[in-house]
Amino acid sequence: MTWQIDINCDVGEGLDNEAQLFPYISSCNLACGGHAGDAKTMNKVIGLAVKHNIKIGAHPSYPDREHFGRKTMSLPQKEFTESIGAQVDTLDTLLKEHGAKMHHIKAHGALYNDLATDRELAKTYLQSIIHCKRNVSLYLADGSVIATEALKMGFKIIYEAFGDRNYRKDLSLVPRSEPNALITDPKLVLDHLLLMIQQKKVKVPEGAMVPILANTFCIHGDTVSAYEILMYLSEELPKHHIHLKK
Repeated sequence: MTWQIDINCDVGEGLDNEAQLFPYISSCNLACGGHAGDAKTMNKVIGLAVKHNIKIGAHPSYPDREHFGRKTMSLPQKEFTESIGAQVDTLDTLLKEHGAKMHHIKAHGALYNDLATDRELAKTYLQSIIHCKRNVSLYLADGSVIATEALKMGFKIIYEAFGDRNYRKDLSLVPRSEPNALITDPKLVLDHLLLMIQQKKVKVPEGAMVPILANTFCIHGDTVSAYEILMYLSEELPKHHIHLKK
């Protein structure tokens, strides 16, 4: 059996490692001003992505540069909606200037996690990007509250899983504050991915095998060994009849 998958990276977050990563991935999530990023970084990354034929998505966040978008924020609904809409629209404008199109939207950090469980926040977030519904997909986690609400509202969904993060039994991510949150060994990342792709299951740290559905797999651009992981995957995945869908 042969599988075609998407591998995505969060980019434009100040590491300036996109030129290294892009030959090995098929889509990217571009920070658009909430937790990181500005017009200069977005323009640079868009140019590289177009060169490498990589699908480009918006990566909106709580407006929280101080904590890199990794802390939950409680914002008035209007302020939250305006911030998310502005982040996505800023990137969309720059993409059009490059003759490129937005392929997807994927929330960042604490917002991604909160949207998975907070139904009212999910509805507010979806309303803030409702104008994008016809033309973009949403990268969302299997079993998340926002996936249920997005389907009700007619959004297109691409289910996402994380190749460099461990999961709990409820398919939430092990918090970054815990020592086993990240998977940084390329061989262990490969094993993690093979289970999710071939068997549609993920092995949690306690040893249980939990069903999971995903078509795109994230390797975080700021994971310390991201480049080594992606190079290793590019060599090893084809041996298992798994190929990037570009």
